[in-house]
Amino acid sequence: MATSTRKERDRADRGLAIIAAARELAEAEGWDAVTTRRLSAKIEYSQPVLYSHFAGKDAIMAAAAVEGCAELAADLRKARKEGDNAHQAMAALARAYVAFADDKPALYEAIFTLPTELKFGGPDAPQALKDAFAELLAIVGPVAGDRDVETLTETFWAALHGIVTLNRNGRHRPQHREARLALLVDQFAQGTAD
Repeated sequence: MATSTRKERDRADRGLAIIAAARELAEAEGWDAVTTRRLSAKIEYSQPVLYSHFAGKDAIMAAAAVEGCAELAADLRKARKEGDNAHQAMAALARAYVAFADDKPALYEAIFTLPTELKFGGPDAPQALKDAFAELLAIVGPVAGDRDVETLTETFWAALHGIVTLNRNGRHRPQHREARLALLVDQFAQGTAD
């Protein structure tokens, strides 16, 4: 029993090492640089070992995205608890979302931009994806009023994603970044105390 437990632990550790190496390489050089050949050299395991864990690069990227969603959910949860009221909490969460995208651009891209088989909106979505959405839902819920809270949350999320994407691609004036976030929060948190 102890031998199989150790083998399972070693296998899990290898899987985590593959994901960590992929994330590191992607943040340094972009996802195009992530290949099984480069990953196997980086973690010193053969390509067949990588394929015994993941079907290929897309599966590795999806695993990184799930891991990233768990990190995003934790960041959003922490930020959500910072405000003294709904408006301040929403502002803190919006800043945390943008900071996550700034600090981990390749990971953000894997989660939200690159094609993947991950589904956010369905019952089969990985728990980390549900948790990240739940944090957004928790911040929008108190300001939803009689509006559909899930649709309003998706709209808030889409607006945050749009700001991140347009900032990243140099489409927005950088000096107005904070003003855009403040305006977004003011629009969604109307009627709450400042």
